[in-house]
Amino acid sequence: MTVPHPRHRRALVIPVGMAMATALAFLPNATASAAQPAAPVAADATSLSYVVNVRPGQGVSGHLKKAIAEAGGTIVMSYDQIGVIVVHSANAEFARTIRNVRGVQSAGATRTAPLPAQSTTDVGTPKVLTAEDLADVEAAEGQDPLQSLQWDLPAIKADKAHEKSLGSDRVTVAVIDTGVDDTHPDIAPNFDREASVNCVTGKPDTTDGAWRPSAAESPHGTHVAGEIAAAKNGVGMTGVAPGVKVSGIKVSTTAGYFYTEAVVCGFVWAAEHGVDVTNNSYYTDPWYFNCKNDPDQKALLEAITRASKYAERKGAVNVAAAGNENYDLAADEITDPVSPNDSTPTERVIDPSECYDIPTQLPGIVTVAATGAKGLKSSFSNHGLGVIDIAAPGGDSTAYQKPEPPATSGLILGTLPGGKWGYMAGTSMASPHVAGVAALIKSTHPYAPPALVKALLYAEADATPCTDPYDINGDGKVDAVCEGPKNYNGFYGWGTVDALDAVTK
Repeated sequence: MTVPHPRHRRALVIPVGMAMATALAFLPNATASAAQPAAPVAADATSLSYVVNVRPGQGVSGHLKKAIAEAGGTIVMSYDQIGVIVVHSANAEFARTIRNVRGVQSAGATRTAPLPAQSTTDVGTPKVLTAEDLADVEAAEGQDPLQSLQWDLPAIKADKAHEKSLGSDRVTVAVIDTGVDDTHPDIAPNFDREASVNCVTGKPDTTDGAWRPSAAESPHGTHVAGEIAAAKNGVGMTGVAPGVKVSGIKVSTTAGYFYTEAVVCGFVWAAEHGVDVTNNSYYTDPWYFNCKNDPDQKALLEAITRASKYAERKGAVNVAAAGNENYDLAADEITDPVSPNDSTPTERVIDPSECYDIPTQLPGIVTVAATGAKGLKSSFSNHGLGVIDIAAPGGDSTAYQKPEPPATSGLILGTLPGGKWGYMAGTSMASPHVAGVAALIKSTHPYAPPALVKALLYAEADATPCTDPYDINGDGKVDAVCEGPKNYNGFYGWGTVDALDAVTK
């Protein structure tokens, strides 16, 4: 069972009729009035953005600068640490030309549509808790007012973990996403301004508040940030690690695209600003899968691989969502009907061992599958033996996996811009649970390098056996096949993440 693919992976649209009364996550391609992006790109109507990959640590040589200029390119930013140069050019032959220049290892366009001056599209909103909803919730003693709605916290023993530790304020989790509203009362107490930035153009913008989403932009990053580190402060909800810091690294355009130059900027910024964990609940547009035999896609793959590895070398554990298409990422082939998603998609059949969902399938990334309120793989969650590392609550249709009262929604509660709270679902919501637990491990073991944090994350996970047969909608047909033993399989990886072990072992 493959769900229709929205333009954005970040949060899932639960099919109409299954969860309309419970929640609406992202509604793709809904139109809205034009809104200015936080960091506009100065470019003519035919310009594309490119990454040019050279030997790390060398800087941009004089002959390469000359070659870029002669090919009609303008350097926007050079990340000398990893040898990635961001260039704008209106020359359709720019990448082909620059690949032949001495010292260039790969180069490619990061998009198939021209750079926009502004976007005229927007995405829908999650189901927001109303004043009546808030008034109806009864808080248990010692809990934040909305915690009783968060079935996901006891599912990973986070409620028990909080009796031992809330996490350290010396640990920062960066939300590489659509932006974070740091004025939210559940986020403000834990916000790390110094580790926050707008990276949309591929060049860091540190203007105050540049990391925030505008009213026309997606609330996705704010929701994720609350799941990780909403403060335990008597207001709203509680995050998985309510004592750690959270930062916002905005990498999504107003239209909701996560392009390579922005993602590279985000990882490098995290690396240079002492971030301990990054959360990546997206795939890098415009290609769902980036194939090594395509020169453009190869360059994008190389650039983000370099950036994510650099962040890990600097001390960050990188956590990423597995995706919402119910794909078996370990299959021999997958049909990708949505790429490139910023112009005209063409259906293609790819080999996921040669064509990668990035950053999800990159080396060193903690890849997270989603579970619902009954602890089963979410109906939409991607899976695959050897690809999925760990599982965590990401929600599911209440018709499939209904939580125990007093929780009423099978989706995940999170913070929303403007001091609100609401429900969303997707592997986007599972990844921040793992990022939060990684932050708790780092709090317990402050000198642990990323390799040890990941090893503890997997060792402490609760082994979860395959669901066999997996017929999530009860129609008598198998909806996905799980391979592997109880302690390491294609649905749950090493198991379901465990917050209590993170603070006690």
